[in-house]
Amino acid sequence: MRDHPVIEQINRTGYPNMIAQPEHNGFDYFGSEILSGDEIVIDENNGEVVLKDNLEEYLSEVYEFRFTTAE
Repeated sequence: MRDHPVIEQINRTGYPNMIAQPEHNGFDYFGSEILSGDEIVIDENNGEVVLKDNLEEYLSEVYEFRFTTAE
């Protein structure tokens, strides 16, 4: 009986190298993990850090910006 392929790979090569993972740099305003190389925005007014991908949501929630499409 053979082991699962993942178990066989671990037996051959060992566990994955955890050092190769991106470096963790904390969490943004929404609790999203920030990894080394992520684009962030810093709100100097209150010191909050926000992932660039979450910027629209942050501006809507904190500063009540309204995003819409021009007609």
